[in-house]
Amino acid sequence: MKNFVRLAVAITLPFLLAMAAHAAPVAEVASPDGAVRVEIAINDEGRASYAASYRGEAVIAPSRLGFLFVDAPKLERNLTLTSRSVRSFDENWQQPWGEQRQVRNHYNEMRFTLTERTGPGRSFDVVFRVYDDGLGFRYEFPDTRRFHDVRILNELTEFNFARAGEAIWTPALGSNREEYLYHRTPLEQIGTAQTPLTARLDNGVHLSIHEAALVDYSGMNLMRIEGRGLRATLTPGPGDAAVTRTAPFHTPWRTIQISPSAGGLVESRLILNLNEPNALGDVSWFRPGKYVGIWWQMHLGTASWASGPKHGATTENALRYIDFAGRHGFRGVLIEGWNIGWDGDWFGNGEEFSFTTPYPDFDLERIAAHARARGVQLIGHHETSANAAHYEDQMEAAFTLSERLGVHIIKTGYVSDAGQARVHAPDGSVRYAWHEGQDMARHHLRVVQAAASHRIAINPHEPIKDTGLRRTWPNWVAREGARGMEYNAWGNPSNPPEHEVNLVFTRLLAGPMDFTPGIFGMDTPSPQGVATTWAKQLALYVAIYSPIQMAADLLENYEANPGPFQFIRDVPTDWEETRVLNGEIGDFVTIVRRDRNSRDWYLGAITDENARVLTAPLSFLQRGVRYRAQIYRDGPGADYRGGARSRIVIEERVVTAGDTLTLALAPGGGQAIRFHPLR
Repeated sequence: MKNFVRLAVAITLPFLLAMAAHAAPVAEVASPDGAVRVEIAINDEGRASYAASYRGEAVIAPSRLGFLFVDAPKLERNLTLTSRSVRSFDENWQQPWGEQRQVRNHYNEMRFTLTERTGPGRSFDVVFRVYDDGLGFRYEFPDTRRFHDVRILNELTEFNFARAGEAIWTPALGSNREEYLYHRTPLEQIGTAQTPLTARLDNGVHLSIHEAALVDYSGMNLMRIEGRGLRATLTPGPGDAAVTRTAPFHTPWRTIQISPSAGGLVESRLILNLNEPNALGDVSWFRPGKYVGIWWQMHLGTASWASGPKHGATTENALRYIDFAGRHGFRGVLIEGWNIGWDGDWFGNGEEFSFTTPYPDFDLERIAAHARARGVQLIGHHETSANAAHYEDQMEAAFTLSERLGVHIIKTGYVSDAGQARVHAPDGSVRYAWHEGQDMARHHLRVVQAAASHRIAINPHEPIKDTGLRRTWPNWVAREGARGMEYNAWGNPSNPPEHEVNLVFTRLLAGPMDFTPGIFGMDTPSPQGVATTWAKQLALYVAIYSPIQMAADLLENYEANPGPFQFIRDVPTDWEETRVLNGEIGDFVTIVRRDRNSRDWYLGAITDENARVLTAPLSFLQRGVRYRAQIYRDGPGADYRGGARSRIVIEERVVTAGDTLTLALAPGGGQAIRFHPLR
C-alpha cells in the first residue's frame, strides 16, 4: 500500500515547487505501474487542488476543485482534509461485443473527504482512480442536513496543462450541437470546447480530457480561463441550475487519458472501465453487423422523407433493399421516412410524428415478413425532432410494435437546434432543454432502459455524448455525436480529408460512432463532393469503430463495382482485439483489428490531405502461419480531388508475421487489407 499511496511530507512533483509557499500537499496516489501520479494539495486559503505527472514529468499543473451553487455559498475555500482511504482493484471483464473482447480494469484508488473549517461546515468526498493509461475523479455528496437538495450552478473543476502543446477540439454550446469541424490550435487558443478534447504536449505526451458515466447530470464542456488553463462548464439547465439532485449522489467521472503516443489513446479502455458492469446480463439477441438503407438518396435530394412522388420509403423500394441485403450477407436494412409526420415543419416541432403508423405506401407488415423470410432484420427509425416529451409518450407502444415485428435495432434522431429539445417538466408541462443537459441525460437513459425490456438496441443521432455507458447498458450500441457522412452531400463545407483522422483521436475515444462510410459515388450536390478516395472509404470500416456499420451508398454503385464492394461484404464489425500501428492526431492513422469470429485480421490506414508512405510491421499476425493479404490501395494518381478519387488497385500477396508492408496513401486516401490465414 505504501508504494502507491502515502501522506506527503514534502513536495515530490517538480512543477509544485513554485507553489510550496502557498499550497500544502496532503496525499498522493500512483497508477499500478507508477507512471501516472496524482498529488492533492490544500493552500493557505483552504483551496484544494490536484496535479498529475507522467513518467516523472508534469502534465497537469495544480488545478482547483469545487462548486458554485444557486442557493448556497460556493464550495471552494476553507477546506481541510478530514479523512482518507485507499484501495487497489484488479479485474478482467468481457465485452459482449466491442473493439476488444477482454478488458483489464486495474487501478489504485484514493478517496478523501474535504470539510469546511468555517461557515456551513459542509463535507464532500473526492475519489481518484489512477490507471496506467490515465485517471478519473469524481465528487460524491453525502445525504446530510447541509447536503440534501443540491442545485449546482457550475463546477470549479480545472484542467491546467503543465506544458505547451496543441489541441484538437470543437466548439461547445453552438446551435449545431456536436457537429462542427475540428480546430487545431495551441493550448492557449482553445475557446469553449466540447469533450473529448485531445492534446499533444511539447514533450510528446498525449492527453485527452472527457468524462465517464454521465447519468442524471449535465454534460461537461471546457472553457479556457487563462494561459493553458481550462475550467469545466456544465451545459445549462432550463432554469437557473445546471444540475438539480437529491443527495446522496455523485458526479460523472472527469477523465484524463494519458499516453506517450497518439495510438495509446485509441487503445485505452479507461472510459469503459469507469462505468458500472453490465446491468442487462445476456444480450445475445443483439448481433453486430452491417446494414444498407433508404437514407443516402434523401441527402442527395433524389428521394424525400416526406410523402409524395419522391417518397423514398415505399414498399417496392424497401423490398428491393431487403433482397439486396439478403443476397450480399448484410444483416439489416434501415428505412427512414416510413412513418407519418414528415410532411410540413417536422424540424420545427416533431409533434406530428407517429412511431406506430406507416405512410399508406409503406406496407409495414408485408415488409417485415419479407425481411424475416430472407434472414434480414429491419432497423427501425424514430426521428423525434428533439421532442423527447412527445417520443416518451409513444415509446412503449413503438417498442412493443418493433419487438413484435422482429426489429431489434432502432435508430433514433434528435434533429433541432441545440437548446431546443423538449422535455417533460416535473409539473407535467413541456419545457425546452439543451441536448446535453441533465433533462436529456435522463431521457436517453429512459429510452435505452425501456428498449432493453423489449430486446431492442438503440443508435441515437444528434445524441447526448458517449461516456462509456454501453458497458452498463450494452444495448446502447452506437450513436452519432459528430459530423457524419451526410455533410459530404450537403457541403457548406464538406468534411475535409483530415476529418476522419481527427475523429479517431477525439470523438471515437468516447465510443462507437455511426459514421456511415462506404461511398463510391463521389459527386454530390456539395461543390466539393466527397473529399476521399475509394480505398479510404474501405479503410474507414476498420479505422472508425462501430458494432453496426452502414454501407451507405446507393445500391447501384455497389452493383456496378463488385471488386471494392467485396471488402465491405467481408469486413466484420465485432472484434477480438484492436491495435494501432502508427498515427498522429489530425494527420494519419493505421489500425488493425482481429475478427472475433475467425482468425482473420483487418487493416485500415487513412491520411489527411497529404500523401504519405507508412510502414506496417505484421508482427500482430500469428507466427508460423502464412496469410493471404487481400489489398485495396490507392491507384496511381489517386487523389481526393476530382475524378482521381475512384482510382483503386486490388491485389493479393502472401505474407507472414515477419513481413513489413509499405502503405502508399494518396492525398486524402487510404488502404484496406484483409489478412486471411492459409491452410
